[in-house]
Order: sequence, then structure tokens, then C-alpha cells
Amino acid sequence: MLTAVWRLLRLLAHVGSGLWMVHLRFKGLDKVARHAAIQAWSAKTLRILGIELKHSGTPRPGPKLVLANHVSWLDIAAVHAVMPEARFVSKADIKHWPLVGALVEAAGTLFIERSSKRDALRVVHQTAAALKEGDTVAVFPEGTTGPGPELLPFHANLLQAAIVTEVPIQPLLLRWHGPGERFSTPLRFIGDMTLMQSLWAIASARGQGCELRILGSIDCAHADRRALSEHVRETLAAELST
Repeated sequence: MLTAVWRLLRLLAHVGSGLWMVHLRFKGLDKVARHAAIQAWSAKTLRILGIELKHSGTPRPGPKLVLANHVSWLDIAAVHAVMPEARFVSKADIKHWPLVGALVEAAGTLFIERSSKRDALRVVHQTAAALKEGDTVAVFPEGTTGPGPELLPFHANLLQAAIVTEVPIQPLLLRWHGPGERFSTPLRFIGDMTLMQSLWAIASARGQGCELRILGSIDCAHADRRALSEHVRETLAAELST
């Protein structure tokens, strides 16, 4: 319990320093400096919580649409520790999370009301615009978090942004693990679990780690988005089994 309390106190101070950074320093930083700050902050978040991050693979340079599996709210921190340039598409209610919402918004997140088809179309256009401007955009095509070993069905709508702008897809695999567990139980954020319950479970856990694999990019000009979505899902599912 003492370890968990200490970690959470350190995390609270770290979030405070992040809020200070985005409110007072970000406007004066260029894009490279902002990405460096995001990367450093995200990597430290994982270290504070006792999570070891290992990654393999190299992201394709230039604009791309990153498609990743989704297990934990910490997925964003893990990806940003390796690819700080990624702008995430995230459900709109995260914007209103205490403290964390302001940090996620400052990182250039695109917010979507997942229950609204009209809003989904808006975000497709917004994502396409970001890709045209040379940005990297990251999406969790499952639409919500899963338990880890098996992928949920993919939503293909946002892949259209990559198809129309003719930028590549970059599949990315996240696997959270712990002692005696190939897929970590404490890191899961599923069902009716609240953010505070998840925080306590993570802070209380020992020996947790995250394996992040950047897979080969896929050119998708003129592709069918549903077929492309299923191909990426099969690629990630095959990686999960190894």
C-alpha cells in the first residue's frame, strides 16, 4: 500500500508539472521542442508507475495513420514515449477528465463523439486535413478498450482519411504484461472500472511492463477501407499470438 500511495503522490506532482508546462511553456515552443516535452513527460509517467517500456521497429517517416490495439488509458503514454508526434483520435469524454483532459487536449488530440455518425464524419475530414498537413494521427480502431489477448471488431471509418490522402497505415501493437501474466490484469481498463480504480490497481502492481511493436507500414491509396481494416486487424492479431 505504501508503494501505491507514494507512486500516486509522485504522479499527482508529475501531472501538475505537465499542466504548468502546457499552460505556460507550450505556446513558446516549436513543434520539435513540443514533441520532446511530450515524449519525456510520457516516459516519466510510465517510470513513476513502475512500468518498464520496451519497443521495437521504426516508424515510417512523414505523415501516417497509426492503428493500435487498445487495452489501457496508459496506451497513449506508451505510444507518446516512442512516437511523440502522434495526434490521437479519442472519445470526447476524456477531454473532461480531471487534470488529464487538459494534457491530452494540449497534445493535439482530435475528439470524437462515438455515438454520433455525423461527428464521425467530421473527424474523418479533420483527420484527413491533419494528414495533409504532414501530421501523424493515431487511432484505436476497436473504439474502446479490450482485455488484451483478443482484439475487438475494428471500426473502419477513420481509415478513409488515409485512403483519400494516400498516406500509409502504420500498425502498432501494445502488450501490457506482468509477473506470470502474458497479458497484464492490473493494466486493463475495461467494463465498469473507474479511472480511480484503475489508478490504484496500476500503482499497487509490481513488475509491470509494456511491449510496443511498430510493424511494417502499409500503402493504402485506392484501397477498400473495410478490407484494409480487416487486414490490419489480422496483422495485429497474428502479432498478439507471438
